[in-house]
Formats: sequence, C-alpha cells, structure tokens
Amino acid sequence: MIAVEIATQSLQGARTAFTAGADRVELGSALGLTGGLTPGGGLLRAVLDVGIPVHVLVRPRPGGFVHDADEADVLLAEVRHAVAAGAAGVVLGALTPDLTLDEPLIARLVEAAAGAEVTFHRAIDVVDDPVAVIRRLDALGVTRVLTSAGAARAVDGLTGLAALVEHAGSVQVMAGGGVRPGDVAALASTGVVGVHLSARAERPDPGPVGPGGGTPAPLETTDADLVRAAVEAARRVEPRER
Repeated sequence: MIAVEIATQSLQGARTAFTAGADRVELGSALGLTGGLTPGGGLLRAVLDVGIPVHVLVRPRPGGFVHDADEADVLLAEVRHAVAAGAAGVVLGALTPDLTLDEPLIARLVEAAAGAEVTFHRAIDVVDDPVAVIRRLDALGVTRVLTSAGAARAVDGLTGLAALVEHAGSVQVMAGGGVRPGDVAALASTGVVGVHLSARAERPDPGPVGPGGGTPAPLETTDADLVRAAVEAARRVEPRER
C-alpha cells in the first residue's frame, strides 16, 4: 500500500478524509482560488481534534515562491505555530529569484519545524533541475517532496517521477497534481510512496453573497466516495523497491 494524503480546507473535509481511510490531510485555505494558503488557527485547532495526522500548508500569499525577509519571518512563525499546536508536519517551499532552491531559508524552516515532518511542495515543479534540488533537500533534512515532475497532471509525468525517486535518497516522493483514483496504480509503478489529491466536489452556497463578499461560487467540499476509491486503489498496490 502507498499513502493517501487529502488536501482539504475545512473541518468537514478532514472528517471525510479520516472516515474514508486516508492516511493524513494537508490543511490549507483558498485551495481552488489560489492553490492554497496557510489556514487559520481556529480551523487548525478544530481539525487537529479529528484524529487524523495534519500537515499544515505554510504559504503566506498567492503567486510564486520567492520570499523576501519579511515573508521569511512570517513563514518561520507559521511553522512554529503549526508545530506547537500539534501538527504532524508542515508543507512549504522557497526559491531564489533565479528559481533555484533557497537553501538558507529552507534550512531555517526545517530547524523551526523541530522534528516535525517537512514536505517541500510543488515549487519543485518550476525549477530547472529538480533532481539537483531533491538531492539538496535530502541533505537539508526534508522528509518528502510533493510533485508532478513538472507535468500538468502527475499521471502525465511518470518518467520524471521515476527519475526523482531514483535520486531522492532518504526523501519520500509523493505524487500530486490532478490525481484521480484511477491514476494510483500507474503512479505507484514509479516508486512514489504516496499520492496527494483533493477529492474535490462542489455544492451550492446556501446563502447569498452580499456587497464585499466576492463573486458567488459553489462551495468546495471533500467527496467521500473519491477518497475511498483512492484509498482502495492504494491498498491494492505495493511501493516499488528503490
């Protein structure tokens, strides 16, 4: 079996992931609008009570992954807050303006995590040499990387995923990016040890959006059937030996 991680932004989503058998959740906010931002403290506390391991997305703003000194301070504070609250891990990334790994900042963030797991997110998918980056992440003590190997969907990046697995050292490679339950077997064949998906569904917003409330849009939820299907697919495969 390989691990199944569900990206969620709600207490309902965490409960659904837990009851449907997922191994952990990545907790963020504004997933559909921005790709994900750091969740609020109240939501984190509520989700921690669900009983599933929680990995907190630490991303202070939308856009790219180059962070100035002020944003670095925010990242460090958010990592410390998440770990102190009881999160099992944090999910983060930082690059330099020439799109190489920001090693000094990543080293500080790993230190701030104080032994909690650290996942380097899909910032790795925009670097020129992801193999070199994953080797450096191994040296820096990062637990895993979340990646599609630069493809729009992880299932379209199988060759790249296999190459990252080959050079990952002690870093776990988790496939993410448009993952569907039917993709799990193919992804597992590359040697990844986990898959990451949102298992997202939509439902109507029960209330009107007033002035200043933004554009009306459906509410995003976590679909229990999709989570169960992914978990069942993951149980049918064994990770390839590295």
